[in-house]
Amino acid sequence: MSKSTPATKALEKAGIPFALLQYEYDPEAASIGLQAAEALGLPPSAVFKTLMALAGDEPVVAILPSDRELNLKALAALAGRKAAAMMRPAEAERLSGYRVGGISPLGQRKRLRSFLDASALEQPFIVVNGGQRGLQVRLAPGDLLRALDAVSAPLAAPP
Repeated sequence: MSKSTPATKALEKAGIPFALLQYEYDPEAASIGLQAAEALGLPPSAVFKTLMALAGDEPVVAILPSDRELNLKALAALAGRKAAAMMRPAEAERLSGYRVGGISPLGQRKRLRSFLDASALEQPFIVVNGGQRGLQVRLAPGDLLRALDAVSAPLAAPP
């Protein structure tokens, strides 16, 4: 597995400290994020998933804990749109430049507006996909927020 991806290169270029974490990716897992958290021995609240969505007709990135579901109404409101929907996997891969299961919020082909769940800021560190299946990056949530020029707000649906 290559440890150099567009995501890690983006972090290096920005001078953001991070640690690489590797695990055995299971393509049959019901939840990629939960499988990653379990394999890494981390709480799901610290392992964040990257979701590609459409807010109206605008592609956006939503980053939230792996054990939570995205509140599409909240995402739409944050993006200033009437509605939001999940992006089709093929479109997410085309826009991000990554394969599903390895989509990182960092180093995407085209910079999209990004939204980070506010719970991230309560964590000393978070883990997000590093740009390939089985590769994660550990970093401070504030660093991710700055690297993406993201907006932080509640994105997760109530439990």
